[in-house]
Amino acid sequence: MAQNNATKAPDGAGKQHAGVRQVWRESPAAVKSLLAGTMINRLGGFVQVFMVLYLTHRGFSGTQAGAALGVYGGGAVLGTLVGGWMSDRLGPRLTIVSTLLGSAVLLPCVLYLDNYWAILAVIGVSGAASMAYQPASTSVISSLTPAERHVMIFAMGRLAINLGTTAAPLLGAALVKVSWDFLFWGEALAVVIFSAVAATTLPHRVVPETSGSADAGAGDGGDAPRASYLAVLADRRYLLFLLAMFVSSVIYIQHISALPLTVQHLDLGVEAYAAMIALNGFLVIACELLVAKVVQRWRIRTAVIIGVLLTGVGMSMYALPWGLAALVIATLVWSLGEIIGYPSLFFAYPAQAGPPGLRGRYLGASNALYGLGSAIGPFVGVMIWNRFQEGLWIGCGVVGLIAGAAAWGGVRPPADASDGPKDKAEDEGGVDKKGGLGDAGTADAKIRTGT
Repeated sequence: MAQNNATKAPDGAGKQHAGVRQVWRESPAAVKSLLAGTMINRLGGFVQVFMVLYLTHRGFSGTQAGAALGVYGGGAVLGTLVGGWMSDRLGPRLTIVSTLLGSAVLLPCVLYLDNYWAILAVIGVSGAASMAYQPASTSVISSLTPAERHVMIFAMGRLAINLGTTAAPLLGAALVKVSWDFLFWGEALAVVIFSAVAATTLPHRVVPETSGSADAGAGDGGDAPRASYLAVLADRRYLLFLLAMFVSSVIYIQHISALPLTVQHLDLGVEAYAAMIALNGFLVIACELLVAKVVQRWRIRTAVIIGVLLTGVGMSMYALPWGLAALVIATLVWSLGEIIGYPSLFFAYPAQAGPPGLRGRYLGASNALYGLGSAIGPFVGVMIWNRFQEGLWIGCGVVGLIAGAAAWGGVRPPADASDGPKDKAEDEGGVDKKGGLGDAGTADAKIRTGT
């Protein structure tokens, strides 16, 4: 039955709690190529990091440079929505290859433009193109990976992202010493390599076996959803989940917006702030895969809620009057929340929540809400800090509780493998009386690839 397939690997429980090496070894070539390509892409992600410095180097004002960075971020949010639509309509492979190549073509154009508004336009469109591949990439990985391995495989994806983004500024700084032009051509080259890998390794189609059934597209009310973002908006439980994701991203981003102000207020110096960021990066890179071996045994709902709550509680601990000790303890706590919950919050659950025909849009919506929270968070955080100082961190804890409650209501609990046949009656959130997802929510476990 459908609910049994969603929680048990085809060849038994041996696959259900596989370790890091086994998951990697048994993953399809397409999944491995996307993980490797993601790291290459992030390793070459120089332009966003150095955009403000580059534009001021060319003579534009700091305000103009900051606005350009904001336009890039806005384009990235829009790009994830468009990418989700393209993934559902055109297929993940064509979406990934076309948007990456579009980004590679647009990025070097900035070098040859002098008009500020033309530069803004190119930056905005290239920002959209550079992030449009994400929903399609996540969709492919989730479709080709058994549901019980999603936490582990997406922890690997986060490792690839973190390794790339950690090394990119160092490599970019080395390129700047030679020429600013190398930043744009270097990122374009990395994007082209990623698109070539995707074009040669990804299947032309990823077809869910349940796509022909009446229940395969079951949405919030059990009817086949319309193929648009309106269907996502009609899923009220998923909207609660998106609220939890948005709030969590607003809280999370405070470690690079309001935390520097807190460190400065404590007269600890920039070295203390750098040490906190390094501590977080070290913990995530060194521990996330190890923790995923444990977390993959949990219900995905549990991982999301614990991750969200620990993030809020950890941030609130920056308000403790313990000086450097409070900074270290708080960083440890919210970093643990990130490690436990974020592979499920940002990747695994959005990939599992949507019916096959809407999976790209569900992922596009989640990516867009994360990007929106990351864009709004710094403005909100700094504004609150300037007015209330430590009150910001207490507010993060309170809002984190709200996010946890939204996650509890928004994440559908999975069907239990021991359950019998499902009751046909479903509540408004699409959950059967036993707490199951229904066929639409478990379709990820039954995927085959076409040519």
